Amino acid sequence: MKLIFLGPPGAGKGTLAVRAVEIVGCPHISTGAIFREAIAAQSALGLKVKAIIDAGKLVDDDTTIELVKERLAQADAQKGYILDGFPRTIPQAQALAQFSVVEKVVNFDIPDSGVLERLGGRRVCRKCGYNFHTVFNKPKVADVCDHCGGEVYTRDDDRPEAVQKRLEVYRAQTAPLIDFYRQQGILVDIDASPMVDEIVVSFKRVLGL
Repeated sequence: MKLIFLGPPGAGKGTLAVRAVEIVGCPHISTGAIFREAIAAQSALGLKVKAIIDAGKLVDDDTTIELVKERLAQADAQKGYILDGFPRTIPQAQALAQFSVVEKVVNFDIPDSGVLERLGGRRVCRKCGYNFHTVFNKPKVADVCDHCGGEVYTRDDDRPEAVQKRLEVYRAQTAPLIDFYRQQGILVDIDASPMVDEIVVSFKRVLGL
């Protein structure tokens, strides 16, 4: 099954993707992972991305599209995929349609207040990267990771002012994709406010699984 996950930062797309991989049996592909893999492989595109990132710039549309096209051509994505973080804009969506036919677009709907609560309470282990939350998933010892003993801290981009800015960028750039795919009749909405087990049930239902 060829899927796209849409939703604002903090909607839980990455968390559900881990569960969805087991349900639909296809890989979760995020743009961040694509960039890292291409750089590690030292492919021509990977070296180009490394140079762009090292210069402190954003990877341009054309390069991102080529990387996604290259990734979707790999063997594990032939039966399907879950795209997370791409497309971000309508031009990217139009480019994707030239080399892959998406079956469903899952829109994780959550109000801004819910995003602020989730991301405002998120804490991350500086050593292993495990995610905690001040309400939903506290570490057993304050500020200490249960898994590796590393320091648990608040990332700069999870501070309220940064979250608000990320939401503004999402609404301006990526939210128009919701109408774009709805008009094509392939978009389904899921309430991303409940706990993950409830969202998994909704996910299965909207996909007819």
